[in-house]
Amino acid sequence: MATKIADTFYISHGAPTLAIDDTIPARRFLQSFQASVFPVRPKAILVVSGHWDTDEPHVNVVKRNDTIYDFYGFPKAMYQLKYPAPGAPELAERVKEVLTASGFGPVGEDKERGLDHGAWVPLMLMYPEADIPVCQLSVQSNRDATYHYNMGKALAPLKDEGVLIIGSGATTHNLRALKLRRSDSQQAEPWAAEFDNWLKEALLSGRYDDVNKWAEKAPNAKMAHPWPDHFYPLHVAMGAAGNDSKAKQIHTSWGLGTLSYSSYQFTPAS
Repeated sequence: MATKIADTFYISHGAPTLAIDDTIPARRFLQSFQASVFPVRPKAILVVSGHWDTDEPHVNVVKRNDTIYDFYGFPKAMYQLKYPAPGAPELAERVKEVLTASGFGPVGEDKERGLDHGAWVPLMLMYPEADIPVCQLSVQSNRDATYHYNMGKALAPLKDEGVLIIGSGATTHNLRALKLRRSDSQQAEPWAAEFDNWLKEALLSGRYDDVNKWAEKAPNAKMAHPWPDHFYPLHVAMGAAGNDSKAKQIHTSWGLGTLSYSSYQFTPAS
């Protein structure tokens, strides 16, 4: 019988170079994930990445995950990395079942798609052996945060089957506002820090409804997320943990002045 997984996670994956750049503090955090944050080995991993955005929910159904290089202009070494984790067709089918039963259907299948960098970059650091089956689920940026929170609630039964649910995005994600030439790139711009701090306070105090209404409640909301694709994975992870779960910030750092690497663990109430 699979070990039940209680906790869910939201990981800010930042820039793709997280995979190779030792100067990024979040890299060391993710490398220590199994030893210092979550030593439980899951049966399978479900990743909700901000880099797969569809009108309706989709899962990838493959035997072996290809590594998708969904970026350009990066160092050659980035395109030589591989993360050949097994696919998880059985998990994909369960995701379809639980989402359809909760009114999120129809759920589409992609039988060719591997893992985008929002999935494989953090997983390469967290689970470098690439021996745990991985299924990816898309976000719907044409919907709102509450929709994704309820999607997470629908996925919650999978935790009892040994599935680790990870949302992967960025707590602030405005690519046009990146400070590419700043020497102090790990120092946050004021507007970004204000949003990031608001989110931390809201999560740690259990104000999940405010986080679901972030677009109207949070300071600098549209500056932090001109498009919500990288934020909605947070709501899925939050919903999958349950209304009374406890949020914990497990990492915080900055890159390029406006890119937050803040990451969170959600533990259900005992």
